[in-house]
Amino acid sequence: QVQLVESGGGLVQAGGSLRLSCAASGSIFSINTMGWYRQAPGKQRELVATITNSGSTNFADSVEGRFTISRDNAKNTVYLQMNSLKPEDTAVYYCKARIYNSGWYNYWGQGTQVTVSS
Repeated sequence: QVQLVESGGGLVQAGGSLRLSCAASGSIFSINTMGWYRQAPGKQRELVATITNSGSTNFADSVEGRFTISRDNAKNTVYLQMNSLKPEDTAVYYCKARIYNSGWYNYWGQGTQVTVSS
């Protein structure tokens, strides 16, 4: 059994910052790519940022330069530092990880709400 648990969401004013965390636990042999996705009301889920186990990162154009992603492999945790937040960043943010547990599988967290007020 593998679980991803997110934390750090909340309400912030435009221009503010938030830091999201996502910790993986359970029967984990190895973790490959970890990442963050978001889904705003009425929209499809979209990629925000990903990071491989070697530290290579990828960002959506809309967050490039404002968000950073990092991970602590010893803690099986991925972070998303969000700066200069805009109202259009409002969404439920989901953590995703590709984990080896008797095979490679994608796991998702339950989501954490981020609301940016103007």
